[in-house]
Amino acid sequence: MKFTSRHTGLALAVASLAALTAACNKPADKPADAAKPEATADAAKADGAKAIPGLATEKEQVSYMIGMDMARSLEPVKDEIDLDTVHKALKSSLAGEKPLLDEKQAGEIREAFAQKIQAQRIAKMMADAKKNLADGQQFLAENGKKPGVVTTPSGLQYQVLTEGKGAKPKPTDIVSAHYKGMLLDGKTFDSSYDRGEPANFALGQMVPGWQEGLTLMPVGSKYRFWIPAKLGYGEQGAGPIGPNQTLVFEVELLDIAKARK
Repeated sequence: MKFTSRHTGLALAVASLAALTAACNKPADKPADAAKPEATADAAKADGAKAIPGLATEKEQVSYMIGMDMARSLEPVKDEIDLDTVHKALKSSLAGEKPLLDEKQAGEIREAFAQKIQAQRIAKMMADAKKNLADGQQFLAENGKKPGVVTTPSGLQYQVLTEGKGAKPKPTDIVSAHYKGMLLDGKTFDSSYDRGEPANFALGQMVPGWQEGLTLMPVGSKYRFWIPAKLGYGEQGAGPIGPNQTLVFEVELLDIAKARK
């Protein structure tokens, strides 16, 4: 979760309005189909807006779009804000009324709130890291007892799905591979299969679990790897990968390119 500044919602709104303004230079869309309520369709025709149930006019549609953009920007802190007060501030500010906070007060509150959200984020990350590490260790202890699963001295676990007959890559090689990366709950976070083309990468630049695992594979092989956090992305995680998460990969080694000099 990232704390967004007070300007994020407005920035999104401005961007959306800019896109809408550009769109307005195009020929107006034809009226909506006859399945829409007549009142909505007639109101839409009056100002050139598309007929949308519940949003009869262009003004209503633009307003709703801005609200959606602001809601997305506020999603990370939705439990920390009171929507009625947000509406109150918007309404009074746009009306030119004297704000209840001066700029100094607003700045102090903003800074304190940012620190609070950051502290919450760190606390959650630490709690997640502790839980993920314990879950991963328990899983690997049980998984290592299953037939066909091999545990290396580093803690990497692998299972041969298909054994190829080609050469094995070295850490300095560039390899071509298809792969699918998953969390322990089975959720896929990355897949070259989904992209429709294999990945090419320098093996020495990958996480330690990948470096070790792929050097075990002859070209033409398909292995399943279970990579403990210390051989993956560790306490920091990466994108959809949380802190200290154990990862599961199915990897198909297709080819080895010329080794890097």
